[in-house]
Amino acid sequence: MIIKHNKQPGERAESEENMKLRNWKDLMRDEEGMGTVEVILIIVVLVGLVLIFKDQITKIVNAIFSKITKQTDKV
Repeated sequence: MIIKHNKQPGERAESEENMKLRNWKDLMRDEEGMGTVEVILIIVVLVGLVLIFKDQITKIVNAIFSKITKQTDKV
């Protein structure tokens, strides 16, 4: 984001601290990044679930692959 500062005669320059604060407020109001935050949170939850249920997921996947292997021998 580019902020243009046109200083008028007799007008004081804005302090760097005030500019940083204004940029932070603008960033917090901006909602374009919210989709990214939501996607990251969903990924974190999914990774957490995979870590919690790792053993059960492994058993299910192994059972499915063993059935596939047995049924391909018939074909």
